[in-house]
Amino acid sequence: MTAALQLRHSLHACPDLSGSEHATAARIRDFFAPLWPDAVFSGLGGSGVAFVFDSGVAGDTLMLRCELDALPVQESADLPWHSTRMGVSHKCGHDGHMAILAMVGERLARQRPARGRVVLLYQPAEETGVGAQQVTADPQFFRIRPDLVFGLHNVPGFPAGQIIVREGTFSCASRGMRVRLTGKAAHAAQPETGSSPAAAVARILDASDNVAAALAADELVLATVVGVSMGGPNFGMAPAAAEVCVTLRAETDATMRRLVQHFETLVRHEAGRCGLQFDIDYQDVFDATVNSPAAVDIVRQASVGMSLAEIAEPFRWSEDFGRFTQLGAGAFFGLGAGETVPALHNDDYDFPDALLQQGAHVFLKIIDICLGSNNHD
Repeated sequence: MTAALQLRHSLHACPDLSGSEHATAARIRDFFAPLWPDAVFSGLGGSGVAFVFDSGVAGDTLMLRCELDALPVQESADLPWHSTRMGVSHKCGHDGHMAILAMVGERLARQRPARGRVVLLYQPAEETGVGAQQVTADPQFFRIRPDLVFGLHNVPGFPAGQIIVREGTFSCASRGMRVRLTGKAAHAAQPETGSSPAAAVARILDASDNVAAALAADELVLATVVGVSMGGPNFGMAPAAAEVCVTLRAETDATMRRLVQHFETLVRHEAGRCGLQFDIDYQDVFDATVNSPAAVDIVRQASVGMSLAEIAEPFRWSEDFGRFTQLGAGAFFGLGAGETVPALHNDDYDFPDALLQQGAHVFLKIIDICLGSNNHD
């Protein structure tokens, strides 16, 4: 068993939730210590860590990024390396992504890039959408700010080892919107003496079903109701308060801004019409991940000899990697996990170990293309 594979299994067994990845980061630092990187940056955006392998020759800074965090999911798979933490597990494959970058680090330890430098970034809190923002806002980041940045994500449902690319939006923008409505309770026999949020809730639910038509959007727009709370089985009372939770999703950040404005205008209007107070807040905010054509072409070149899929539509799921591509050129690509592998975030998912070598191969080819060939073994 290779050191990177052992690392993957140990990371899987000891997962950390978003924002609390200090033990995982320490495990990664221990792995890299004998690889003698030229610089190490710890505490990036909280618990993030970056390793720099510098050629000593002038050139670009190339960043490869992976994620540290796991999910609040109880694992059901019976694995020798099963999660030892109740209710927490690596069900998005971040343990595999970390091991892929560890394999890249092993190669760089033997041979630095021909020019420039490579930064291997282990980012915290991807699942909650705040990690990339926290890392890029960290004062340390300017010392490793990349000229080019690449990342990957395993994708069940695609052939194992297939590379998946798209120019422009690769994965959608999304955010969780929570609307609180407050009125005045009344006897159910005299609802007109109170201010019930029921009609406003109904309008929000209807708007969620018809949002694409309302915005006349020529791209993907979704508003998915994920929770509604109002009243209860007290048939003598008309409710005074309600809460509606909706996940907003759009192909571009510009359309997301229109979507947010649409719902905020709707809520304001309905609250005024029904005599309600209202409050709106947002959680899990992800910008769209937008790939530059030039960076995608580098991924294509790095994938020569491998199966390559050019997808016509962006993935609907979101990724905070888009924060890095807002700062400069870069690309996020998919690595097929297998057509029968359980979906991401499922309790029986486990990262396929066979993908480690394939993911590392593409990243090493990207290094060769961007910073000069090193004739990796």
